[in-house]
Amino acid sequence: MAKDNSIVWVTGASSGIGKAIASEFTENKKLVVASARDKESLERFKKDIEANKHEIILHPLDVTSNDDVTAAFEKLNENYDIDCLINNAGTTSFKLAEEDDVEMIEKIINTNLLGAIYAIKAVLPAMIERKKGTIINILSVAARHAFTKSSAYAASKAGLLAFTNILREEVREHNIRIINVLPGATRTPIWSNELLEKHGERMMSPAELAKLIYNVYDIKSNMVTEELVIRPIKGDL
Repeated sequence: MAKDNSIVWVTGASSGIGKAIASEFTENKKLVVASARDKESLERFKKDIEANKHEIILHPLDVTSNDDVTAAFEKLNENYDIDCLINNAGTTSFKLAEEDDVEMIEKIINTNLLGAIYAIKAVLPAMIERKKGTIINILSVAARHAFTKSSAYAASKAGLLAFTNILREEVREHNIRIINVLPGATRTPIWSNELLEKHGERMMSPAELAKLIYNVYDIKSNMVTEELVIRPIKGDL
């Protein structure tokens, strides 16, 4: 089948910010590939999208597996050009550093840092060949500021920030945009029900955040928003 479509590939798209981003891009007539480990949540999301007369492609995968990510890219690349990769898949633990076990730390690093790098490595050669592409990384203000009970999470996000800041300099000549988004507290399932009940009203909306990210993506000129920091108007929790 000849390629006749470009796609936007969103990881961690079954809930929270990733789901809102995937929804916003489909609302703007972009063909989105939604990836996540939770197949059932993805299927429910697809039904919602189709009920609104939009199209979305599901590709469940575990970003912690380089083989899974590479296989997903190769399958998608048969029929589509990946115009934009949005690295959103993430996890955390909300524990003190001394309480985090090594297995949880490895899970956080493997998902938030290595998973994003695997996806970047998969899409980058084709983007370089086409001299075109956008990579958007959903990071966190924790990449720059110290919050207790987030040491492994902050390390993963700070690591990806450093990696992609250097990558940006390496791929400028290929017309590839690297956009790092650092959100503050946002109403997503990553937070406990207790914290959502206590602080939900002051947290940011995933849908509003997604609209801003789409607007940054949709800039059609030689400008690029390299880093976007968004916080609740009342500040961090």
